[in-house]
Amino acid sequence: MENSNNYKNKRKKPFLVKDKFKNKRKFERRAGHPLKDFSKFKKRPVELDNQKPQASYSGTKFDELSLSEGIMKALEKKNYIHSSTVQADVIPPLMEYRDVIAKAPTGTGKTFAFGIPLIEQMEYDNKDIQALILAPTRELVIQIRDELTDLSAFMPKVRIEAIYGGKAIDVQIKALKRSPQIIVATPGRLKDHIERKTIDISNVRTAVLDEADRMLDMGFIEDVTSILNLMKNRKNLALLSATMSTGVMDISWLYQRDPVEITVEEDNENKPDIDQLSIMLHNTHAKIKAVADIMDNNDFYKVLVFCNTINMVRMLTDDLYDKGYAVSCIYGGKSQAGREKTIRAFKEEKLNMLVATDVAARGLDITDVDAVINFDLPNDKEQYIHRIGRTGRAMKTGIAISLITPYDIERLEDIVRYSKADIKEFKNDNILKFVQEGAKEDDN
Repeated sequence: MENSNNYKNKRKKPFLVKDKFKNKRKFERRAGHPLKDFSKFKKRPVELDNQKPQASYSGTKFDELSLSEGIMKALEKKNYIHSSTVQADVIPPLMEYRDVIAKAPTGTGKTFAFGIPLIEQMEYDNKDIQALILAPTRELVIQIRDELTDLSAFMPKVRIEAIYGGKAIDVQIKALKRSPQIIVATPGRLKDHIERKTIDISNVRTAVLDEADRMLDMGFIEDVTSILNLMKNRKNLALLSATMSTGVMDISWLYQRDPVEITVEEDNENKPDIDQLSIMLHNTHAKIKAVADIMDNNDFYKVLVFCNTINMVRMLTDDLYDKGYAVSCIYGGKSQAGREKTIRAFKEEKLNMLVATDVAARGLDITDVDAVINFDLPNDKEQYIHRIGRTGRAMKTGIAISLITPYDIERLEDIVRYSKADIKEFKNDNILKFVQEGAKEDDN
């Protein structure tokens, strides 16, 4: 019996300490010090105010929209002088508490279009939730919260909170006790708080459904309608969408009264300025080398790289990390806290590259992305448009580079037919230095 007990004790020890020897992936070991050991980190040069590009779509200046001093200071800090078409059309009716239904392409400034009126209408002494914004994904919720926080930087009495799944609900309950005036939320987590009676939306005056078509396509129709039904004192509803699906029109018919209908077409003024290239390579190793060549030979400071599988995301990130590039990644199995930390570092340009799967990058809206690299062509041809749309935003130029092998030719042809994109072939000269068409025009 004594020998048997000794045997059991010996067998238990390795299992008790197994986590102690668990190897972290290379890109996670130094995640807390993103600048410390990246020998190839590239810092974007500081631009003088007169050198910064202005996000200018329509002829309407923000100072012609009768905005408060605090909002104007925040816009001037971002060097925003002119409003976009959707902003110029949406802000005035929302300021008058009109219902609005707006269809506009991605990257045309919809967040500020509804965010500016919401902040302007705040009653600082009112402790009720006055505005509610629903968005389909937690990444988009965080993005909207951050943009509205920037917009209200000179208005310290404005309180904004984000409510989404994947974060401890106790932390959110504590935040709600600080009486925020604006809530940005995913429908599922908001319903959870409503059922727990930790949030009261009965006195919300303005409701906004951002990416309404996508939210309804994801199956949130019942959650959205039940939430709208609880806002008995709602004055207006804004629906913002990339498409006018049947579900969006149904919501409009049920919950809006004589809405202002706004359609922003994807014309030359509003269409993102993106150069699209493809590079033929022989295999995965050649693709990895190409990514390194692209970073070494171009002035890219913020690059999104898309892979189709988690394993490829990890392998590519490890390889680039070993070579000294400022890179990290997001994928389906990563914790929400880890995702937020990585995305924040990328937004703040403490990382030059973010490698991601399509699912992990869903809802990301990051400004100043210099280039998108399709390490793998997407399996779904519609996803190509969503991927490349993350560069060339706010009237800035961008570049989308697809790394292909001979096996990808048919899939690339399908993408070209579907998207009607002009994807030019770029010869692999082992340098891969690109000159964007916008830059060529400026030189003449």
